[in-house]
Order: sequence, then structure tokens, then C-alpha cells
Amino acid sequence: MILEDLYCLVDDFCKTFMPEWHASLIENQIRQKPWSCQMSPSEIMLIMILFHQQQYRNFKTFYLMHVQKYMSTDFPTLLSYSRFVEQMKSITVPLFFFLMHLPKSETGVYFIDSTTLKVCHIKREKQHKVFKGKAEKSKSTMGWYYGFKLHIVVNSRGDIMNLKLTSAKEDDRKPVEDLTQELFGKLVGDKGYISKSLKEKLLDKGLELLTKVRKNMKPQEMSLINKLLLRKRAIVETVIDQLKNVSQIEHSRHRSQNNFLTNLIAGLTAYALQPKKPSIEFDGQGLVVV
Repeated sequence: MILEDLYCLVDDFCKTFMPEWHASLIENQIRQKPWSCQMSPSEIMLIMILFHQQQYRNFKTFYLMHVQKYMSTDFPTLLSYSRFVEQMKSITVPLFFFLMHLPKSETGVYFIDSTTLKVCHIKREKQHKVFKGKAEKSKSTMGWYYGFKLHIVVNSRGDIMNLKLTSAKEDDRKPVEDLTQELFGKLVGDKGYISKSLKEKLLDKGLELLTKVRKNMKPQEMSLINKLLLRKRAIVETVIDQLKNVSQIEHSRHRSQNNFLTNLIAGLTAYALQPKKPSIEFDGQGLVVV
């Protein structure tokens, strides 16, 4: 997306959202300082999204070596690096609502999965202070880790439908109902989502949960389309791989919890704005075509 088009998209959203958000804070008697920064919220949000769309591995290098050198004409009121980092927490809420505001299609076929978000190496968990009392030690299929867990639902076009950040010890099945409240059709997950009660609850709402069976379970009769959909469950794993390795939602250099959230949401937003995402389509006979 062209820089000007992306800025217009973000700025139009901020012009509508910011007044309503501030009004809701006043109604709930939450103190909110007036915006005193030279840069507008939309400019700060735009720079955060751009970072996750570039090939830089850390934000400081991106800001000092790219934004300040080559984009000073695009952002005439650029802040110093330290001042910009201080302001990042002020756009966490608007950025999240912007992400959820982006268009997505209800295709009737959805994929769900969870992934680990490590905040430090497992050997340094006792020395880590930034997320003390928040992050937890847990074990995944890849071994022990210290951090959080991100649950995500995507449609067959690779669009992010819903997401939730939980503790590392959260059962994968617990957030499913909240994540799929307004979805109808088929939901494809791995064996970690096997639950008779959960399947019945989702079916009552019009959502069929599809999972493979464990070795100690009886095989289930399944239609051809459901079997093919289970084979394409890797689409959500591909999305998570892009989020971690392209959008860089996971790293161990965070110095504050607020900026961790801002970095995470900005990475998800950068992915959501990609023109091409991992997806599947259906041909006239109902078969899945990659």
C-alpha cells in the first residue's frame, strides 16, 4: 500500500475514533491528559505499522536509520527516539481498535490455533523483571518457555477474525467461545481443541468444530469436505509463521509491558494490511483448492 493511502486510512479512523474514545473516558471518570505531542496519533500509528512491514529487526535501527534519514519530509514534526518510545503507549488502544476495524469476510470456514510469545530465554526467567508477575513458565510442543500465549482465529482468506492474549498456562479450549461468538459455519482446529462439551456448545450456535482424533479414540465418520478442510489446517500455522518471522510480534527486547502490547498489535495490523495472505478457495465441486 502506498504511504499516502495508508496514512489516509489510519488518519480517517483516528478522526472518528479519538473523540468518541476520549468522551467515553470522561463518562467513566477516567482521567486523560490532553494530547500534547507534536506528532499526531495517526502519525505514530503509521510509523509503528511501517516498521513491521520493513526488513529491520529492531525498532531503534528502523527509526534512527530509516525514518529520521529518509522520511523527515513525510513526518515534519518527528520526535527524538526516546520521546517517540514514550509516546508509543498512548496509541495502544486506538491501534487495537483500528486492527479490529479493518475489513474481513465471514467465509463460513475458519481456522483456530494458539502460539507461544516468549519474552526471554527460559534460562533467564528468574532474572527477568519487565513481565514479573505477568508472564508465566509453561511447556509447549517445542519445550519449556516463559511468556504468554496468543490465540487467533483466521478465515479461509487468511484474515484475522479475532484474537486473544492469555497467560502461558491457559487451556487452548477455554477462549474458544469468546473468540467465535459471531461466527457460523465450520471451525478447524488441532487435537488440543478436542472436547465433547465444547463441540456441542459451538454446534448449538451454528459452528461445527472439526478436529482430528487421538490414537486412543474411535475413528469418526466425516464428509469429504471436512476431511479436506482438516488437511488445510496448516493455513493458520502459516499465518502465525508470518506474524513471527515477518511482522516480528515476538522478541525478547521489550523494556515495558505497554510497548510489548503496542508492538504486538502493530505487527498484527501490518499483517492484516498485506495485499496477499495465505488462503484457500473452493471450486464448483466443493473441493479445496490452494
